[in-house]
Amino acid sequence: MSHIDRILEGALQGKRLGVEDIVALYESDEIEKMGDAANRIMMRKHPEPITTFVVGRNINYTNVCDVYCRFCAFYRPPGSKEGYVLPDETIFRKIQETIDVGGTEILMQGGTNPNLPFDYYLNLLREIKKRFPDITMHSFSPAEIRKMQVVAGNIPLEDVVRQLHEAGLDSLPGGGAEILDDRTRSKISKLKGSWRDWMDVMTTAHKIGMNTTATMVIGFGESYEERALHLIRVRDAQDECLSNGYPSPGFLAFIPWTFQPDNTNLKREKSTPEEYLKTLAISRIAIDNVDNFQSSWVTMGPEVGKLSLSYGCNDFGSTMIEENVVSAAGTTHKVNIGVTLDIIRQAGKTPAQRDTKYNILKVYHENETAERDFVMQN
Repeated sequence: MSHIDRILEGALQGKRLGVEDIVALYESDEIEKMGDAANRIMMRKHPEPITTFVVGRNINYTNVCDVYCRFCAFYRPPGSKEGYVLPDETIFRKIQETIDVGGTEILMQGGTNPNLPFDYYLNLLREIKKRFPDITMHSFSPAEIRKMQVVAGNIPLEDVVRQLHEAGLDSLPGGGAEILDDRTRSKISKLKGSWRDWMDVMTTAHKIGMNTTATMVIGFGESYEERALHLIRVRDAQDECLSNGYPSPGFLAFIPWTFQPDNTNLKREKSTPEEYLKTLAISRIAIDNVDNFQSSWVTMGPEVGKLSLSYGCNDFGSTMIEENVVSAAGTTHKVNIGVTLDIIRQAGKTPAQRDTKYNILKVYHENETAERDFVMQN
């Protein structure tokens, strides 16, 4: 039995991977073996051949940011003429449009805007929940919450998270994790904080009863050891949540994807589909205490998306409302549920819409189409 076979067989028997094991898997080109092991582990947690997705919308409420990440093409520095903060009414309209097309989740994220006081976020959340009590606010990355802590006068982190939760924040997305190791973080995003800064926000949310997700982005020039440390640090934080009896399931999902270098100040070759699938499989094998793994098919394409469902993924993530200028008449918003259903079925799975907490809302049986695969004109 080869060294790789021994690692994979041990994982299938319940042995946890250490840093050296994960590095060895990364150094191997036996991707299909890793995919098979990851798929078997996934099927133990999810024996039914169902792949879930959530209908939601990503609302970028501001693009003003003062951490200047080298890999980001979205932000504008404070004072830029291209900087913006969306009016509240625009945010409310976008949420209503999401609900109108069957959406249940709002992923509201922006930059770390130093000009927005903490009350801005609290008041906005309260107004959203007053108007849309059933929408799930899966919003604000740890970096944004750290900025809220600063503008609030450096009050305790738990006070910040608790006030946000009480105002209407339901769960935290895992954005901004990138690589949870400070060597790479200092190179790509020096002002964004340490890996511990990111993790402390998440563990604080777990302590007060909020669920979260975790992410990893590969392709920054990080070492295999740094990737391994990232996976183990997520696993350790989940152990902490589960063993301490926090009123939270902790990380509900893990989502790895690849750095997209176009239009950024960080020039790198794009990671290959093989590297993505390898990372996905290794992540599922290494992080044995997180139940759900999301495909990053939007960045990798539908063919890789189909493959991801045999490399450890049980979830297709969010079917975002896309905004596209299609005519001089205005903007259309389309929920591509039909495309999602097709890709999942082509992979031999049954598609099902879920909510943010992975409760299944609707199973799409054979040949059943979406009631509304909608196009709306503003």
